[in-house]
Amino acid sequence: MGKPDYRSAEATAYRRLYKTARWQRVREAVLTEHPLCAMCLAMEIVEPATVVHHKDGGHKGDEDKFWSGPFEALCKACHDLFGDAEDRGKTVVAFGDDGWPL
Repeated sequence: MGKPDYRSAEATAYRRLYKTARWQRVREAVLTEHPLCAMCLAMEIVEPATVVHHKDGGHKGDEDKFWSGPFEALCKACHDLFGDAEDRGKTVVAFGDDGWPL
C-alpha cells in the first residue's frame, strides 16, 4: 500500500511533466553542465548533484518556467532540505563550517 497523495489537482497535473523524455533531456543537460551540488559547494563540500531544482520559488505550475528554469543542480539531501523550503517561499540561508552565513 503506497503513501496517500495530498497534492492539489494543479500539482498532480504538472507532476506528469517530470516523467517526459523532454524533462529527462533537460535534467541530463543541467546535471552534465553542473555535476556538483550548488548548496554543498557553497559550504565547501564536494557532493555529486542528483536533482534538478526549479530555483526562485519553483515554477508554481507555470509550464513555461517549468521548461526554462532557472534551475539549480543539488544533491537529494539539499533539495529535500533547502529546495522544499524555498518552494514554500522561505528564505534559505546556508552556513559554512565557520558558522557564518554563505
